[in-house]
Amino acid sequence: MTGVGFGAFVRRAHDAGRLVVQPRMGMSSPELMRAGLLATRNAAATTVGTITLDSYTRVGDLESAKLAVLEGVALNGYPIVSHEAATTLNVLDGIHGPGFPVQVRHGSAAPQDIFRALTAVGLDASEGGPVSYCLPYGRVPLRDSVAHWAASCELLATVRESGAEPHLETFGGCVLGQLCPPSLLVAVSLLEALFFRRHGIRSISVSYAQQTDPRQDAEAVAALRTLCARFLPDTEWHVVVYAYMGLYPETEQGAYRLLGKAAELAVASGSERLIVKTVAESRRIPTVAENVGALEYAAEVAARTPRAPLDGTGTQTYAEASALVNAVLELDDDLGAALLAAFAEGRLDVPYCLHPDNAGFSRSYIDVDGRLAWADIGKMPLNGIADVRPTQAVTSAELLESLSYVRRSHDRHDPGDTRAHEPASP
Repeated sequence: MTGVGFGAFVRRAHDAGRLVVQPRMGMSSPELMRAGLLATRNAAATTVGTITLDSYTRVGDLESAKLAVLEGVALNGYPIVSHEAATTLNVLDGIHGPGFPVQVRHGSAAPQDIFRALTAVGLDASEGGPVSYCLPYGRVPLRDSVAHWAASCELLATVRESGAEPHLETFGGCVLGQLCPPSLLVAVSLLEALFFRRHGIRSISVSYAQQTDPRQDAEAVAALRTLCARFLPDTEWHVVVYAYMGLYPETEQGAYRLLGKAAELAVASGSERLIVKTVAESRRIPTVAENVGALEYAAEVAARTPRAPLDGTGTQTYAEASALVNAVLELDDDLGAALLAAFAEGRLDVPYCLHPDNAGFSRSYIDVDGRLAWADIGKMPLNGIADVRPTQAVTSAELLESLSYVRRSHDRHDPGDTRAHEPASP
C-alpha cells in the first residue's frame, strides 16, 4: 500500500483512536458545495468530505443534468459529470488532499461516467456496488449492473498509476435500508467487497447500516469483520457504520439518541468510520450547520465510548452470513456470474424488494425483543441454520408499523435511559 488515499487516512485515524465521521452532503451549486466541504473539514471532529450526486446523474440522464446546470436550476446533489472539470477543481482547491480526502457518493447502477469525471479532477474514492445500487433503486437488470460495475472498478483501479490508492465502499450492508435481517446485509457487503477486489480494487470499506437492536447490530459487525479477515487477507479494508436509514425520529431528542447509539456501535465494534444523520432527517434535507452538528455530536459520543468488540463467530448472524457467502462462492469462479446465479436461484433474496431479478420469497419481521428475524427464507440455504417463524407472516398493516418501529421507540421518552444521548450544548 502507498499510504496515500481515502483508506489510508481512515486507517491512520483509527490507529490513533479516532472515529472518522462523514456526512451525506451534496449541493448543485459549486459555491455551496465548496462551503459544505469547508464546514465539514473545519468541524470539531475527524472528518472526510462527501460530494453526493444528483438524481439525474444517478440514473444516467445527463442531458437533464446538463440543462439544469446551464439554466441554474437547483438539483438534489452535485452534477459532477455535467459541471466542467475546472469548476469542480475550483470546488476542491485547497480543501481536498491527504489531510481531508473526499468521497463521491452517487447511487448509480452504471457509474462509468461518474468515475471518469471524479478521477479527472484528482478524486479517488467512491462507493456503491453491483447489487446494492441495482436491486433497491430501480429496474436496471442485475446482469447489466454487474457488467457496468466490473468496468467501473477496472476504470477506477487505473488511478493507482498516478500514485494514489483508489478506494471503493460497498453499499451492500445497507440493502433496502431497513427490515433486512443483518446476516443478509453482512453477506452482500462482503460479496461486493470480493467483487471489487477481483476487479482490481485493493482499498475497500464494507458497510453496515444500524438496524433495530443494538446487540444484534454488534453481532453483525463482528461477523462482518471476521469474514473480511478471512476473505480479504491481501486487502486494505475497514468497516463503515451507517446511522439508521429508515424513518428517522421526529423529535430532536430521539434523533440524537439514535445517532448516539450509532456512534457507540461504531466505536464499540471496532469500526473505523460512521455516516451520520441529522435532527432534520424526518422533515427535509439538512443544512450544512445541521450536518456539522451531527458530525460533532457523533465525535463527542465516540470519544467517550470504549472499544468492546464481540467474538465474530459464535452468533446466529455469523452462521447465517457465512452460509450465504459460501453458497454464492460455490456457484462460479467468476463472482459476477455467481451473483447473477444466486439471485436467479433465490440463494440471495432481499425481503420486500420488488426488483424483477429478486426472487421475492423472503420475509422478515421484528420480534418481541426488537431483533430482526426471518418469517420466510424462501430458497436461501438457511434451513437448519436460521430460526424461521412462518407464523410471523407480516401483513401490510404490520409492515407499515414495523417501518416506524425505530422512530417510535426513540421518540418515546424513556425515564430509565440515563445515558447522555443529547448534545452537551445547543
